[in-house]
Amino acid sequence: MNLLKKLLISTIIVLLLSYFLKPGVQVDGITTALIVAVVLGLLNTFVKPVLVFFTLPITFFTLGLFLLVINTIMVYACDYLVDGFEVNSFLTAMLFSILLSVSQWILYKFIKD
Repeated sequence: MNLLKKLLISTIIVLLLSYFLKPGVQVDGITTALIVAVVLGLLNTFVKPVLVFFTLPITFFTLGLFLLVINTIMVYACDYLVDGFEVNSFLTAMLFSILLSVSQWILYKFIKD
């Protein structure tokens, strides 16, 4: 049940961010936002740890700031995989990933069971 709550929150956040970042991020509808939430969750679960492992020296050298680039790559990968979800630029993807992460972190604290 907790997974469904998190998925619903992520879907709503994706929709809201696409509204506020209108020219840079486009989401066709609520089903596309749901698919984006699922794909981002799967990418962050399976692909991101591999990227973090292989870029560990760069991440260490940049004091962890390279993780922002990895999150941006995950958003671009989701853009490539999901039809109806488009991100126009690298900075928009980075802003989207930062706002998504921060808002998820805040809202997940409120639904803690």
